[in-house]
Amino acid sequence: MSTSKIALSVIAVIALVGGVVWATSAMSDDEMTSNDNESRETEIIEGQPNIVELAQDTPQLSTLVDAVVAAELAETLSGEGPYTVFAPTNDAFSALPEGTLGDLLMLENQGQLQSVLTYHVVAGDVMSGDLSDGQTIETLQGQTLTVSIHEGGVFINDAQVITADVDASNGVVHIIDSVLLPN
Repeated sequence: MSTSKIALSVIAVIALVGGVVWATSAMSDDEMTSNDNESRETEIIEGQPNIVELAQDTPQLSTLVDAVVAAELAETLSGEGPYTVFAPTNDAFSALPEGTLGDLLMLENQGQLQSVLTYHVVAGDVMSGDLSDGQTIETLQGQTLTVSIHEGGVFINDAQVITADVDASNGVVHIIDSVLLPN
């Protein structure tokens, strides 16, 4: 499979989010969640790009796309979702200590790269309005992220959210200014 097809698949996984569901006050939380998922499935039919496609079409996320391909996470991230991805920019990867990215991209370090990347992914749709100061969110990697909200902005651990709520057909993407590193 070509690198571009793999990258396209990865973007598809990162983007399975959907639309807004207007619920009446008579609906229970379970009914609202069920209807929200149904609404998102409807939007997929309408042609919204998935996470991988969205990332491929965003020049400032090209390093992330390359890393997802190297980690062989395209198939995983091409699943139904929904997923929330905290997507580091190219500048965020460039700010890592010298040699770190190169080491992570080496075949023998694929497991470590997978751990770093899945630390940026959360199951479900987590929109910016769903976040609260001090909130912890479990990642697919298994560790948690901590949300901080103050006048300076919204932060996930020490990474600032620079673009929030980018909808995709299989989730939502929040672009961040730093790479999150698990403990």
